[in-house]
Amino acid sequence: MSKAELIAVAKDRLEHYRAGTMALGDDVFRVPASDYFDEDRFRLEVERIFHRLPLLLAPSAELPNPGDYKAMTVCGTPVLLVRDTAGELRGYYNSCSHRGTWLTAEGTGNVSRLACPYHGWTYDLQGNLTAIVSEGNFGDIDKSQYGLVSLPVTERAGLIWCTLNPDSNVDFDAFLSGYDDLLANFGFESWHLFESRTLRGPNWKIAYDGYLDFYHVPVLHRTTFPNIPSNKGNYYAWGPHQRLVFPDVGLDEAAATPEAQWSNEFLLDGVWTVFPHISIASFDGGGRGVMLSQLFPGATPGESFTTQYYLMENQPTDEQREKAHEQFALLKYVVETEDYETGLRQQRALESGARDHVLFGRNESGGGCFHSWVKDIIEADDQQLPGLFQTRP
Repeated sequence: MSKAELIAVAKDRLEHYRAGTMALGDDVFRVPASDYFDEDRFRLEVERIFHRLPLLLAPSAELPNPGDYKAMTVCGTPVLLVRDTAGELRGYYNSCSHRGTWLTAEGTGNVSRLACPYHGWTYDLQGNLTAIVSEGNFGDIDKSQYGLVSLPVTERAGLIWCTLNPDSNVDFDAFLSGYDDLLANFGFESWHLFESRTLRGPNWKIAYDGYLDFYHVPVLHRTTFPNIPSNKGNYYAWGPHQRLVFPDVGLDEAAATPEAQWSNEFLLDGVWTVFPHISIASFDGGGRGVMLSQLFPGATPGESFTTQYYLMENQPTDEQREKAHEQFALLKYVVETEDYETGLRQQRALESGARDHVLFGRNESGGGCFHSWVKDIIEADDQQLPGLFQTRP
């Protein structure tokens, strides 16, 4: 079924290509400039989006083996992902049940158990408290009541989602809206993590706007991506998640072959965005690869941080490795120096009061869709929130 959807999107692109058209939104969309810098609005976004929704915290390739873990701070919350001895992915607050300190510093590694560095309390990978140092002197407590606090996690399509609220009532299936079935066509379960890094950027929505925008590519990136054929983009949505594709790339060649022969590389190209903070873009540098960009708000409205993961379908040869390093270095320049420096200048201009709103044209309907979801989610209370993903297309 998911392959049929991909083919349907490709055929729609082909129709636009042959007609010289692109899909347009109903109207110009306006966003208040203050949405990018107002403190109260920012706090609501962090609380009601990032602390309530499933967040894509890692590719499976980052934790491939039993005992692998990843510790990270997400919008102020210490999170620990770990693959247990049976290979099941688990999520916890990275906080010892004794005094609350981190069980492990931020980063990745492999362990057979989790031991607190402060007093040595020990947990198995299923989160159970298994040992208390000097237990006879400590006093009586029921160890079964002092395991790690579990967080909702799911692993789909070679990607790992986690919700920061252990009592979340948002269903993963409803939230993903079938988008994970489409992403499964990449086969990320068997891909390899080549390299990663973290960049500082502007307000998280300014940064994310750029991932939903081909309009700027032939202008801002005219020297770094000189062969981009147009500034047109067609948007396709599954719930709050969107795919942005050029209407023309590869269509001449594909149209000359039967649909059954259309390659995954062609059917999966473009930019895949996972609400509220992920972009996945395909590249061919040293072999088939993608850059997965993971975006989080910073401590203030005017900053964000993006971790870029370069994933490769196959282990690269030495020659491919060199080309992949070159590709990843180019992408760092494009995002950090071109996109985010432009975004930081935009941030300063908006904070000055130079404009009272910003515009998204009919040819930029993905931006309007994104901001519409942001607004609806922060206005929904905990009881209303799950229904948004069950009723909206």
